[in-house]
Amino acid sequence: MGSDNNSKLTIEAIVHAPVDKVWEFWTEPNHLTKWNSPSEDWHTTFAENDLRVGGNFLSRMEAKDGSFGFDFAGVYDEVKLHEFISYTLGDERKVEITFLKQEDNTKIIQKFDPETENPIEMQQQGWQAILDNFKKYAEQQ
Repeated sequence: MGSDNNSKLTIEAIVHAPVDKVWEFWTEPNHLTKWNSPSEDWHTTFAENDLRVGGNFLSRMEAKDGSFGFDFAGVYDEVKLHEFISYTLGDERKVEITFLKQEDNTKIIQKFDPETENPIEMQQQGWQAILDNFKKYAEQQ
């Protein structure tokens, strides 16, 4: 058996915005609802976020045609302002997000445990699409 970290999927992006702004856009519900979707067919209709160790978060993602929707929810395990967030989803999967300040840019590295229902490539592409959408949003603000 390999270590836990080997089974995690990793996605990343460099956002051309300072880390304090990137953090704000990533964590504040009024921003989150504007970028948290993998494509134009989806949107996040609701988000709440208690950003502290032991705090809960919830966002509701729905297909714009109303055909499908799901809650994305979990509990924060670790929060280091402008640096690192980790949380556990309702199905016990772990997610880690690192924010690296690079002068006026911010590199985001996100590692997550895959779920078992969808192919790994599809999960990686889906999460990367959301991250790319975040990058676009953050750079337009």
